[in-house]
Amino acid sequence: MLNHGERMDRVFHALADSTRRAMVERLVQSPASVSQLAEPLPMSLPAVLQHLAVLEEAGIVVSEKVGRVRTVQLAPDALSGAGAWIGRQRLPAERRLDRLGDHLNTSPQET
Repeated sequence: MLNHGERMDRVFHALADSTRRAMVERLVQSPASVSQLAEPLPMSLPAVLQHLAVLEEAGIVVSEKVGRVRTVQLAPDALSGAGAWIGRQRLPAERRLDRLGDHLNTSPQET
């Protein structure tokens, strides 16, 4: 079983590719078949399947095959860990900027 750090590494690795991010953006709207995901992309179906395998290994998407159609959807809370980590990194920077803004607003103004 993967520990939290390894899981986060896989999520960020998967999201580092613009094609995979485009697939995630599409899947935010609704589940889609592999062919629907592949349609707008300038690559072969095997290449799309490789990208989907990376997303699935990272736990970002899940797929189900019914007959000849494989449907892909976002995994529940798949991005919540990454979003929380980004939020924790953003908060200290925002606080520093807020303090700088306060300092600049309270400093004597030169005329």
